[in-house]
Amino acid sequence: MSIQERNKKIVLDYYRTAFGGDPERAVAEHFGPHYIQHNPQAQDGPEAFIGFVRHLRAQYPELSLDIKRVIAEGDLVVTHSHLVLAPGAPGQALADFFRLAEGKVVEHWDVIQDVPVTSANPNGMF
Repeated sequence: MSIQERNKKIVLDYYRTAFGGDPERAVAEHFGPHYIQHNPQAQDGPEAFIGFVRHLRAQYPELSLDIKRVIAEGDLVVTHSHLVLAPGAPGQALADFFRLAEGKVVEHWDVIQDVPVTSANPNGMF
């Protein structure tokens, strides 16, 4: 298995485990010795990530995350996902960029866009 394929598997397991309700396990299994966060609304470190996921799941217990695409190049893995906070809501389109070092997630960037109710084209966000 290539490093890129291995990194994709790591990120998919990490992301699904965390947002599936077990961020502590996701961090224990997949975070490196440090975690750098580039979202200006989030702090660095595993405790901040766990707190964010716990808060989000407490506020939206029926949230779902559907990962649509995964791309890897070098030490980066990019996911394109659909996050729905409540059933029936349009949700948000997420582009997450993860940097891995020695098989562990060590850095994260994201771009978040609300899924609009109407669109100027028939293509959809996903």
